[in-house]
Amino acid sequence: MVPEQIKPQTGVLPDPRRPSPPSRPRRVVTVDDEILAARYARGCVVLIDDDAEVLSALSARLIFEGYAVETFASARHYLEALDLPVPSFPGPSCLLCDLRMPEIDGLALQRQLQGRDVPPMVLMSGQSLPQEVVAAFHGGAIDFLIKPFDAAELLLAVAKALSTNAVQHTVAQRQLDAAALVASLTDKELKVIQLVVQGQTNPQIMVSLDIALRTVKLHRQRAMEKLGLDSVAALGRFAQEVGW
Repeated sequence: MVPEQIKPQTGVLPDPRRPSPPSRPRRVVTVDDEILAARYARGCVVLIDDDAEVLSALSARLIFEGYAVETFASARHYLEALDLPVPSFPGPSCLLCDLRMPEIDGLALQRQLQGRDVPPMVLMSGQSLPQEVVAAFHGGAIDFLIKPFDAAELLLAVAKALSTNAVQHTVAQRQLDAAALVASLTDKELKVIQLVVQGQTNPQIMVSLDIALRTVKLHRQRAMEKLGLDSVAALGRFAQEVGW
């Protein structure tokens, strides 16, 4: 079933690449690469549906809106592609998956993806039971589209899922950056700064670590400089990010 008010557009083909956690970013080499990279920066929608007409219609609409699109005719094909080391252009992404498919349906795919580093999912179906919709949201689905849906509903759900993924990327990058900063500290600097986080004063840290007061001050100053922090309040916020 083709979603209402969404018609295939001639001359527009979905990008055939398969998504996977890339081992390295894809490089921009040609003008076509530059155009495709801009689409990925806007957002990539991974479409999974066993209906070729639906894939064509949705792909055409999303490509028209400036998104990158990757299509799969089954959940099994998508799962197989996940482990392929395919470089990818950076940007947010989401899954738009049909609920009722042979072999592995949308809910089963959702369960299999639990715990994996995959983008947010939007499920869609023309014949869904209330308990299936509830199960989808309990499983972490961002939205659930009832076929036939119009372009506005589609684009709203996609925008919400891509926005969620963009926030996830930002948080993950901040955590990586914070971890790299912590790794730059010496053992003594780390111990001193963690005791500062716990509320100990310099004299207390001197006793706790059995080192000279001037040494405490030196380690504390160097740790703050390496972490790029200029106040105890900033240190407190940093500590929350790294889980101290």
